[in-house]
Amino acid sequence: MSIRLAVSGATGRMGHTILELAANNSQFEITGALESASHAVVGKTLGEALPALGKVKVSVVSSLATVNPKPQVLIDFTQPPATLAYLKEAQTLGVGMVIGTTGFSEDQKKKIHEAAKKIPVMMASNMSVGMNLLFALVEEAAAKLGPNYDVEIIEAHHNLKKDAPSGSALSLGEAAARGWEVNLKDVATHGREGQVGERKKGTIGFHAVRGGDIVGDHTVLYAGPGERLELTHRAHSREAFAQGALKAACFIAEKKNGFYDMWDVLSLRPPAK
Repeated sequence: MSIRLAVSGATGRMGHTILELAANNSQFEITGALESASHAVVGKTLGEALPALGKVKVSVVSSLATVNPKPQVLIDFTQPPATLAYLKEAQTLGVGMVIGTTGFSEDQKKKIHEAAKKIPVMMASNMSVGMNLLFALVEEAAAKLGPNYDVEIIEAHHNLKKDAPSGSALSLGEAAARGWEVNLKDVATHGREGQVGERKKGTIGFHAVRGGDIVGDHTVLYAGPGERLELTHRAHSREAFAQGALKAACFIAEKKNGFYDMWDVLSLRPPAK
């Protein structure tokens, strides 16, 4: 039986990629496509809005409540305010959510965790298999090398990305901080300019590059005495993230509630010590 799927931010870069993959996968039935109420494509069919999806006849709407038949899972790659609005509707309707949006405040994250008590929610800053493996490698390397090796995180994305550092870069920082057994908030430093003095030992630096149509590059640099180690992930296309989002949708469709991440989806979580 196919999983009934809706996608918000349907005509955006990620939404478009997810819908194209889902349309060619018998595991899914696309029942909904969502955009903001003021968007020009609202009221049109997906085929009219995105010619590559000509065979998908569902209409683009602005409210999850108007999607018929009701989806089992909503995949969301939008902006935090829109995500929270969709999340409120999802709770009311009993629809699970896969959230790839980044840039949430701590208060907004708390609201998402509260919602997960009622519906299943999978949230991740990055949904590719390779990137999630990198999170594990970064933590292990930080633990093995220790704070004598300076950690710098450099990320690059397209010129339309609104948040910085990227959610994935912050997750990499959190992984390194776990390896050091410290809190990232206590050791993070963002960019440098002017007479900033010597680098403070035990800090984790972040640097964001924005330009062109870069899909996503992330490098974690460990610089120590006489050597450096670099761990890098480069996304060649958005398909890696979209495939991960669809894996997450399959995972969430079988859950009743709870908060999950991609390590749960990919069975990468190490056993508890």
